Amino acid sequence: EALAPVLTESFERIGATLDRYADGQPREILTVGVVGTFAAHWLLPRLAAFRQALPHIDLRLMTNNNRVELANEGLDFAIRYGDGAWRGVHAEPIMDAPLTPLCAPQIAERLSSPSSLAGQTLLRSYRPDEWPAWFAMAGCDCPRLEGPVLDSTALMAAAAEQGAGVALAPPAMFSRAIAAGRLSRPFPEEIAPGRYWLTRLQSRDPGPAGLAFREWLLAEAEPATENSALR
Repeated sequence: EALAPVLTESFERIGATLDRYADGQPREILTVGVVGTFAAHWLLPRLAAFRQALPHIDLRLMTNNNRVELANEGLDFAIRYGDGAWRGVHAEPIMDAPLTPLCAPQIAERLSSPSSLAGQTLLRSYRPDEWPAWFAMAGCDCPRLEGPVLDSTALMAAAAEQGAGVALAPPAMFSRAIAAGRLSRPFPEEIAPGRYWLTRLQSRDPGPAGLAFREWLLAEAEPATENSALR
């Protein structure tokens, strides 16, 4: 009876190890933290392609709201949005993601100029300076901001799609909703307060699985990066 739990744990560990070699080559576990918007609207649609390209990597995804501790959470990488200046972290740019107003088509029909946004509900993120920066870029005064504050760009875009207001969001992440007519981009003006980065601890070099994931990710993001450079 005393040995039963020990034997059970041992057999489970043996089984897990054998599973890593089930197809004749070792499977490597890679744990990646991903900001929710990038995970849902860019990475998930590409997971099938990832599995086909790198079937030996067992990818574990953990979503977050851009607040992440690589060491404490046991992450090999974290995909984050910002300026890339995180202490103790090696950050490599993945793609630009400029922000512009996105809204439901019925709202877009009522917007004749950036100043007409003053009569709309402006959905806000936890970064309070984004709307003022966009209005400054558009050359008009920022109205008083009283819209709901949401902790996720994906949530803001979902609210905008349902007609709850206008979101300031990266169209690159919502290209499918725009193409399907669920979201509209009423104005060309955009701001670029940050970009998406692949980050890891400076003190920990990536292993073979990490290097393969990095190469695949940057190759997948390259078309978006090229399109951004052409604008």
